[in-house]
Amino acid sequence: MPERLGGKYVLITSGPTRADLDAVRYVSNRSSGRLGCAIAVEALRRGARVTLVAGPDSAVPRHEDLTEDEHGRLGVLPVVTVPDVLAALEGALTGGDPPDAIVHAMAVLDYVPESAPGGKMPSGRAAWQIRLVRTPKVIKEIRRWAPGALLVQFKLEVGLSEAKLREAAVQSVRANRADLVLANDLTQIRDETHPALVISADGEVLARPGTKGEIARTLCDLLAERL
Repeated sequence: MPERLGGKYVLITSGPTRADLDAVRYVSNRSSGRLGCAIAVEALRRGARVTLVAGPDSAVPRHEDLTEDEHGRLGVLPVVTVPDVLAALEGALTGGDPPDAIVHAMAVLDYVPESAPGGKMPSGRAAWQIRLVRTPKVIKEIRRWAPGALLVQFKLEVGLSEAKLREAAVQSVRANRADLVLANDLTQIRDETHPALVISADGEVLARPGTKGEIARTLCDLLAERL
């Protein structure tokens, strides 16, 4: 019998973010939101109330895949840019209905164009120089707005050994004052195959799920256990 989450409120961020280059073009990332969607569906099936903060074109639970009760416990907040994410989270986390747990799975852009022309940049130019600037660290704002919530962060790296991936994940979870971190390597992710390490703030590897479904079940087990 899986751990239950009845009566608990879980907020999940999922999918990509975008930043305009001009009125037509934008920069983004490869996130599909499928993993965040799977976590949301699993939490709903276990009885939780879920808010899903979903980036553009991000996968969200389909009405036909949920019971009416599950659909009634789901709220979706669509966002596009990093400022959109911050505004949505500040409203959700400081509005008097704090979540019990937050799963921050969204791929937030670390750098965005410093400015974007109002129109379309002509395509005949030989070069287009763009200055990128850092964005605010969203997970640090989450912790500031929700100091009492159980916080799960994600750490994606590329081409690291397991030892180096674990080291980077532990450094990150401690720096961000999160409770758990799910670490994975982009080179190992293929469709449903999604090898990951679930690590506590003290560095213990709690689980090694291998698919998106296993990740969703593992995280919901841990949320129910710790809540």
